[in-house]
Amino acid sequence: MPTSPGNGPTGPAGATGAAPAGPGPGFDPAQALRLAQETFDIEAAAVLGLKSRTGEAFGRAVQAILAVRGRVVVMGMGKSGHIGRKVAATLASTGTPAMFVHPAEASHGDLGMIKAVDLVLAISNSGEVDEVTSLLPVIKRSGVRLIAMTGNAQSTLARHADIVLDSGVEREACPLQLAPTASTTAQLALGDALAVALLDARGFRSEDFARSHPGGALGRKLLTHLSDVMRTGNAVPRVGPEATFMELMREMSRTGFGAAAIADAGGRLLGIFTDGDLRRLIERGADLRGLSAAAVMHADPLTIREDVLAVEAAELMDQRGLTRLLVVDGAGRLCGAVNSNDLMRAKVI
Repeated sequence: MPTSPGNGPTGPAGATGAAPAGPGPGFDPAQALRLAQETFDIEAAAVLGLKSRTGEAFGRAVQAILAVRGRVVVMGMGKSGHIGRKVAATLASTGTPAMFVHPAEASHGDLGMIKAVDLVLAISNSGEVDEVTSLLPVIKRSGVRLIAMTGNAQSTLARHADIVLDSGVEREACPLQLAPTASTTAQLALGDALAVALLDARGFRSEDFARSHPGGALGRKLLTHLSDVMRTGNAVPRVGPEATFMELMREMSRTGFGAAAIADAGGRLLGIFTDGDLRRLIERGADLRGLSAAAVMHADPLTIREDVLAVEAAELMDQRGLTRLLVVDGAGRLCGAVNSNDLMRAKVI
């Protein structure tokens, strides 16, 4: 098979390197399942082990972060770096300004991103990663506080840190004791614990979370007001109480809302007539030609205020088994209408 210099056999489309090995003749599904279950046990034990080792240093770390006037700068190499990115993202989304800086890039200019008002959270299981330890003298000279998250309390990183969080584990889930597995799970759990303690200390609410996630489903539910999605103006089907039955039908057909509001000249809502009401009248054999809107409407219909969240309208409709609601302003005047299709288009439901 042809080869490329310095690489393995060439693969499809010019790719190089050996093809991934498939299941060997000794593959045992039962063994795979046993290893999976053992991994769960080892990683669960690693997380539970944090409980007994997480003490007053954790409280001091939370206090130090709360006092930061700048940002929490998270660092880590390799798998710890991947965990660090997630920890920084979780902190940022729960009220603690944070960012991730890659240690290797920091030594080539990115260290300028760290200011004296910041705090560094360095993550390393061994505490001896060169890319991290080489930055410690500069960080300390800059007067930046340093929190170490490490599994080695005697490491270079731990000795330079102002606060040390013990993320050590008894063993990795990797059978070879090489790949970071249980140790990265412990780091992730400890980072989540910091974020949870911080958001509680800051009085962080679901509305605050939504503001940092405006594009997500939670953001839409917690930030979208009914006034943002309801029909207004000419799109609201409405007639006066003296309107004829045919005028009422034309208004319902014009808007396709499946109902029409009956309101007086001042906008005061008097009642509602729905397509369900129409079916019931037809089933009773009523003579519809001489009826007025006032004669067929349901008086004092259920309404909702325009200043509530759109999700509240969805919840009310669900509770009452309705597909539409009329919307009123603070003075009780008709100002809008909304149905389940409107809420679905807005991705509120």
